[in-house]
Amino acid sequence: MTTKPELLTVAASLEEVERLIEAGSDAFVLGESRYGLRLPGEFNAAAMADAVRIAHPKGVAVYAALNNVMDNATVETLPDYIQALSAAGVDGIVFGDPAVLMAARMAAPHLKLHWNAEMTSTNYETANYWGRRGAVRVVLARELNMEQVLEAKAHTKLQVQVQVHGLTNIYHSKRPLVQNYLDHQGQSVNAGEVDGDMPGGTAHGTYEDGLYLIEVERPDERFPIYEDANGTHIMSSDDICMIENLHELMEAGIDSFKIEGLLKSAKYNETVVRSYRAAIDAYFESPADYSFQEEWLDAIKAVQDPERELSYGFFYKEQVY
Repeated sequence: MTTKPELLTVAASLEEVERLIEAGSDAFVLGESRYGLRLPGEFNAAAMADAVRIAHPKGVAVYAALNNVMDNATVETLPDYIQALSAAGVDGIVFGDPAVLMAARMAAPHLKLHWNAEMTSTNYETANYWGRRGAVRVVLARELNMEQVLEAKAHTKLQVQVQVHGLTNIYHSKRPLVQNYLDHQGQSVNAGEVDGDMPGGTAHGTYEDGLYLIEVERPDERFPIYEDANGTHIMSSDDICMIENLHELMEAGIDSFKIEGLLKSAKYNETVVRSYRAAIDAYFESPADYSFQEEWLDAIKAVQDPERELSYGFFYKEQVY
């Protein structure tokens, strides 16, 4: 039998960390906006240490997000920042930029390295390249289909992480596009002054309540937009939900399942984590006797925004790229 996969998620606060541990999370990706992208909450090194003190006694891991687009000024701070993360007790760091890897190998060589290059983490050869340089995990692109995911797992010795639930980023610009639009329309607000709830929950950053992009050709689909210190993010109009077919990924030995909790409420994330926890535990109790239970999906549907479809994402699409 393969090893039980890690159930990984995010959190907006220490309170949510505690709630999601109780719900069944095995690990968290936390961080701060200077170093990480699209984080629901701001965790500096001191807050990371607090999260570690909550998580480690319960056998739960904490990873630091360092997957932002790094400029020269930020790169200069990486050694000290990574040392602070190491002192905080984090278990590993998520990176896309080689500068992070080089700084980590010098400042805290014991930290586990998870390679996450967003949409370009698409093949096992590149994953193995980073494995030879110290990475222990590859975070596969959300645009890969099931065949490509299983092929990557079969051809790499790295741990493989896939997203199994939640929304995905489909566009990112370092520019404050919404801010610029509001300026043009004479509706300007100062950056950092607009904090509110996106549909379904609260996220850290600057954005308008209920702000969406709608295409003329697809008027029924709404793509959430929000802005934060890292620019403008346009998100998918649906939420991935692989709970019905999670057994396919468990059979293949995928190492980590990511639940993306960005722009979702704590109640929503807690419900989703409980359902996936139940599915994983039921499978590993007896793989031969495993059967999907509708109650797991029903619980998610009960808290799902009715205007956001649950989908399989790209998992069953014949060709993406």
